[in-house]
Amino acid sequence: MVKYKLIALLAAVASATSAAFVSPALPPIHSNFALSSTRSSTSTSTSRAKKSVRERTSEEAVSLIRDVVQAAFDAGPRAAPSRTLQAYIAISRTLQDFSPIQRPGRRAEEFSAPVALRKLFERLGATYIKLGQFVASSPSLFPKEYVLEFQKCLDSTEPLDWKVVKAIIEKETGPINNNFAFIDETPLASASIAQVHAAKLKTGEEVVIKVQKPQIDNLLKADLNFIYIASRVLEFLQPDFERTSLSAVAGDVKSSMLEELDFEKEAENIEEFREFLRDQGLRDSVTAPRVYRDQTTKKVLTMERLRGVSMVDAESIRTITNDPESLIITALNTWTTSVMNMPWFHADVHSGNLLVLDDGRVGFIDFGMVGRVGEKTFNAVSELSTSMALGDYEGMAKALLNMGATDEDVDVQKFGRDIEQVMNDMAKVSPDTMSVGVSGDGTVQAAISFDENEVTDMLLKIVDVTEDNGLKLPREFGLLVKQSLYFDRYLKILAPDLNTSTDARMVALQAADSKVEVIV
Repeated sequence: MVKYKLIALLAAVASATSAAFVSPALPPIHSNFALSSTRSSTSTSTSRAKKSVRERTSEEAVSLIRDVVQAAFDAGPRAAPSRTLQAYIAISRTLQDFSPIQRPGRRAEEFSAPVALRKLFERLGATYIKLGQFVASSPSLFPKEYVLEFQKCLDSTEPLDWKVVKAIIEKETGPINNNFAFIDETPLASASIAQVHAAKLKTGEEVVIKVQKPQIDNLLKADLNFIYIASRVLEFLQPDFERTSLSAVAGDVKSSMLEELDFEKEAENIEEFREFLRDQGLRDSVTAPRVYRDQTTKKVLTMERLRGVSMVDAESIRTITNDPESLIITALNTWTTSVMNMPWFHADVHSGNLLVLDDGRVGFIDFGMVGRVGEKTFNAVSELSTSMALGDYEGMAKALLNMGATDEDVDVQKFGRDIEQVMNDMAKVSPDTMSVGVSGDGTVQAAISFDENEVTDMLLKIVDVTEDNGLKLPREFGLLVKQSLYFDRYLKILAPDLNTSTDARMVALQAADSKVEVIV
């Protein structure tokens, strides 16, 4: 029921999006906006749980009012009208999709709540598209059917006119002619928050420019503040909702999404990762784009263009190297070592963000989404890895217990048996092979790939097992597991005969210089 309360909140705020924001002429008030991580929300209070709004204290009421005022101030006076109109259009079109009254030649879709909410989110634009991606990456927070449906949430939009993009670049970095020899006016990609253009610096380097769309920061702040306030009001009026940690989840969404708006922060992430590669002696085999700081601001990110192929394009990879197995092992060990040695980890290593470059190196790109692991989770993950290496499923169960939160006794032996079943199911999954054409010399060209939903489905099985055994895991563990499942698929594609439990190359160094076997 907790997960359905969360999704009900999202549906409600999507329907009423931003109409409540009219900024008062008040100065900013310091407000303690929610918890930055859902980990903190799992702690239980020793005080008696409130059952009615009548039991709320005056201090709690003042705290809510302060949060409402602060959120309205942050949203700005122009947020409400434009968002209200967009919401009206989005809701109308979504309802029309399922209405029995249709234009000639069209048939109404069969109603599905997850499908309807996903369509509404896509039509509401940037905030809700990113929110949909948050739902898709958080199976420990949201119901299975919504997690699966939101995998389809499309973050692809009509590109901005070049004149608009040019004006942003010049406002942020100065006249284009001063810095760039060439910028391709046709974008490589256009998403909800930014679009990307290929370019060449005056000094000759090939780069890509990530340009933030105009007013997107104000839009996201308005929407996210509204989501947060909606959760705070619901918790205030219905104290029982506090157990679902609605405002904590809303705070997590807010902080993670707003962080993606700061391209200087993403630039720092890239540079920290490049420094990590240097310190680990990996620069010859792994890389991340070089950032050009003189042409980078909070709204424009200029970085080296890496040319390569996706980690699932086995045929193309074999034209680059005759040892694809070593490539994927290098990529996995690099990522795992970064988890153990850096304060954050790359939390989106899908096949578009993990490349095999033309020179044979592994390339990590797109550092907008990162995860952070607390000490408790990190220690539990280390225990989990050791137990996996030993095939000790009860040990894995105990490690997960050390990581999560539970209000009841857990049958460790049963939990271990359930984990064993999930691991056996994972071992049975094979990648798909799809023929894509015949070359000029008559040879068949094929690409090996896997279904994105397959990764999510395996993650959902893990979440189901933990919840069936009375355990709630932190969101960052779900992010870690999802990345591990990506690597599991890459291993099946590029190294199907590799024995990960015995191969000596499957070793990463911990920060304390101790060795931990990495099993995926």
